[in-house]
Amino acid sequence: MSQTPFSSLKLHPALLENIASLDYEAMTPIQAQSLPPILEGKDVIAQGKTGSGKTAAFSLGLLEKLDVKRFRVQSLVLCPTRELADQVAKEIRKLARTIHNIKVLTICGGVPFGPQVGSLEHGAHVIVGTPGRVEDHLNRGTLKLDSVNTLVLDEADRMLDMGFQPALDAIIEHIPQQRQTLLFSATFPDQIQSIANRIMVKPVIVQVAATHDDTSIQQYLFKLDDDVERLTALRLLLMHYRPESAVVFCNTKQETQDVANALGDHGFSALGLHGDLEQRDRDQTLVRFANKSVSVLVATDVASRGLDIDALDAVINYDIARDSEVYIHRIGRTGRAGSKGIACTLYYEKEDYKIARLEAFLDQTFDSQPLPPYNVLEQATYQPPMITLQIDGGKKQKVRPGDILGALTGENGIAGKQVGKIQIFDNWAYVAVSRDAKKAALNKLSKGKLKGRSFRVRQI
Repeated sequence: MSQTPFSSLKLHPALLENIASLDYEAMTPIQAQSLPPILEGKDVIAQGKTGSGKTAAFSLGLLEKLDVKRFRVQSLVLCPTRELADQVAKEIRKLARTIHNIKVLTICGGVPFGPQVGSLEHGAHVIVGTPGRVEDHLNRGTLKLDSVNTLVLDEADRMLDMGFQPALDAIIEHIPQQRQTLLFSATFPDQIQSIANRIMVKPVIVQVAATHDDTSIQQYLFKLDDDVERLTALRLLLMHYRPESAVVFCNTKQETQDVANALGDHGFSALGLHGDLEQRDRDQTLVRFANKSVSVLVATDVASRGLDIDALDAVINYDIARDSEVYIHRIGRTGRAGSKGIACTLYYEKEDYKIARLEAFLDQTFDSQPLPPYNVLEQATYQPPMITLQIDGGKKQKVRPGDILGALTGENGIAGKQVGKIQIFDNWAYVAVSRDAKKAALNKLSKGKLKGRSFRVRQI
């Protein structure tokens, strides 16, 4: 933990006085690293988990720059859900309480549009909102962003997961290019780098979460008595470790499908990914695995290329990779973004030479581990935390992520935190919702309307 005091920063005296009254003494690591460049007016990308203190970091930055006498929208903070937007707005107001007449307004979907228009007519200094509803106000001319000098994307990775990239692009077109852009994210997928390249100028990168290193992946080898024991060994490992998301690698397309089918027959939530799948089936498989409504993806190396899964708990080599470099590529998919991961490899006596080759390539030795006890197979198989709903309307029907999120979280709806990834294709859309919210979500989407139309909705 950082021991740098807030008093070391060049902040407005009223802000420092308020920080002291709130008992904020030493800065968290993300605050200590990001606040100095933020206060210098630089663009900043900061990677940090929930609870790392990132909200206070960007809030102090935008409050320091704010001109209270200028009653225009000077800062825009975009968040993926209404709950987070409310939380962020509350934190900004708390930090701003010693500076008089600062107005912070929340604009989110799932609530009536009219009162928001009225509030906007009275003006605000800071807008905190969700991309879909902010874009709606811009399209209707009820919100002007031509005086914004600070743009904050909070939980940017989750906004991209929920399909808000087009809305973000549309909003950014309404904001002056001469601005400061602050991007906060728990993970750093390629999409984040891509958006940063387009909308930021020489950003300072701050990474507080532990980066991937050898200690973040535990490697285990399991020597089997014979080849036919492989499927049972796989079931034992899945039941013992119970990974929320695991990729099982096979060397052939046929074996990939056979293993996926066998796991399904034994009650696991598993799907196969290989070159014989039709494009729509491949898309649907990847959607369901990425949004955590399927726990196990059985895949070939070729089919898994470009797999964009951030939080992968386990990789299991059902077959040893034919190439030692491929082994590195496989296991490197777990233990990312500071999280722990496990990599398990199954082999039997006739494959000892493959292990020797791998040890020589990696310059390390492996000890074979005993398999978990067989009684774990007596337990009920575990289920993924999410389910996926398919909506028979997509880009061509002008359905947007914000429409789906608003429909789900509107009056008497489910909580924003119960909504996972939203992905829009040409003629259909997929949304992940918590398993315990399935009935309510199906009810809201089936009986409600999107774009004034009713669409067929079903669980896949």
